[in-house]
Amino acid sequence: MKYLLLLSAVLIHVPGICPADTSDLLAQLIDAAKDRTRHRITYDGSYFTIPYPNGDIPKHLGVCTDVLIRSYRQLGIDLQRLVHEDMSAHFELYPSKRIWGLTRPDKNIDHRRVPNLQVFFQRHGTSLPVSGNPADYKPGDIVTWMLPGNLPHIGIVVDEQSADGARPLIVHNIGEGPKKEDMLFNYKITGHYRFTGR
Repeated sequence: MKYLLLLSAVLIHVPGICPADTSDLLAQLIDAAKDRTRHRITYDGSYFTIPYPNGDIPKHLGVCTDVLIRSYRQLGIDLQRLVHEDMSAHFELYPSKRIWGLTRPDKNIDHRRVPNLQVFFQRHGTSLPVSGNPADYKPGDIVTWMLPGNLPHIGIVVDEQSADGARPLIVHNIGEGPKKEDMLFNYKITGHYRFTGR
């Protein structure tokens, strides 16, 4: 019996199993997202040929997805590789053919497209309810929106509140570089996820 209890205690502390590890990772993600707001980034959604894995576009450029990609990369999680591997195995589950007319994965751009990230987070993260209740959106959560003109957008919930304390702030890049803003309900929310890697 002692050995079983000892084994259970050891298993509880294995990285990736312990809830404390998840909380720590989310805290690191929040810090990484907030750190992005200290970088001067010119909004540029151009196609770039980049290395693989751990490839990145020029550091002074980026779009909304690059906020996530670079934040997760600070935690050692490479969304470029993860999305590419999943799309290579399950291309038909992703909207690349329907939206962009692609017939195979493209490791240079797939992870930088919001609709692809939505599918990836649905498959490998946790899909959470979309609601009008700000309390449902926890620090470290990922939110997607549809902007006017049918433009998909993505950001990260952080651990700070709006001036009136009613809503969590979001780190995102909507065109003027990464910013921390009170904009959770400014646009139609299309997705709500949590992803802690694997």
